[in-house]
Amino acid sequence: MSLPAPLPPGKSTARERVRALTGRLAIPAIAAPMFLVSNPALALACCGAGIMGSFPAHGTRSREELHGWLDQMVEGLRRLEDSGAAPAPWAVNLVVHPSNSRYPADLELVERYRVPVVLTSKGAPGEAIARIHGWGAVALHDIANRRHAEKALEAGVDGVIAVADGAGGHTGTINPFALMNEVRQLGEDFAVVLAGGLTTGRDVRAAEAMGADLAYIGTRFIATREAMASDAHKRMILDSRATDIFLSVSIDGAPANWLAPSLVAAGIDLDVLRTTLPGRIVAAQENRKRWKDIFTAGHGVGNIDDIPPAAELCRRLIAQYRAAR
Repeated sequence: MSLPAPLPPGKSTARERVRALTGRLAIPAIAAPMFLVSNPALALACCGAGIMGSFPAHGTRSREELHGWLDQMVEGLRRLEDSGAAPAPWAVNLVVHPSNSRYPADLELVERYRVPVVLTSKGAPGEAIARIHGWGAVALHDIANRRHAEKALEAGVDGVIAVADGAGGHTGTINPFALMNEVRQLGEDFAVVLAGGLTTGRDVRAAEAMGADLAYIGTRFIATREAMASDAHKRMILDSRATDIFLSVSIDGAPANWLAPSLVAAGIDLDVLRTTLPGRIVAAQENRKRWKDIFTAGHGVGNIDDIPPAAELCRRLIAQYRAAR
């Protein structure tokens, strides 16, 4: 398995470099990396079907487990290539915030495996971008507003992931039309990935019409057979609608969308939560046992009514996208 030769930075824009890589996709879509949901099985199923698969490095419990996941990706992609397939590129999400003590070691492993796309989040990407570019990879960074985008572009990213209102888990709070317009005011020479409430191939086409180069699809992939999410989480997504999504900054200090029925089942009074200051409730990672049954999802839950294999879902998305074109 080899990376495509990167286009020389001096002779191409960041957007062109992203497009050189994503030209290997059946449709311009990424199965978003989701904590305690995404894994190599899900990522490989997506890559094999022509959609970029991904997972978060912090979804593993240790450096050793991440090492194993990277091995699974390399071996799985090799099997796909040996069978005559042309798998889509894959990506790993790295939390670059100083509070993530694993970040330096995780970045070292991602570099060793020459992961073709690195999705950075929760902090300024800083010096990591030059290092990512050093092995020929594409760097995309999560942003939720124009100022975040400006800082990411100053750091040299190839593109930004515009996380709009309606995304599952940690989310932005700006309408996707407004966010896309403000980000695109910064120029056309970088890529934009739009995230937030997308569940169909039609949505992917709509994101393109809004000026995005790629679409981020998260919640729809929770309800797949390969996803690590619990059966209860998957069933709740099938039973929920957009009005069942509860936005709160109090669970772990950052805006996040949660499935309200899971909060209620955990004994949380939603009226109290609405007025609870950030940090007053123990974060999930600090008390995993207590919060293991609190589930995230985005506004797109109302359009999800089955739990197919990921490859079947990808084929469905591709057909919808082509019909929309």
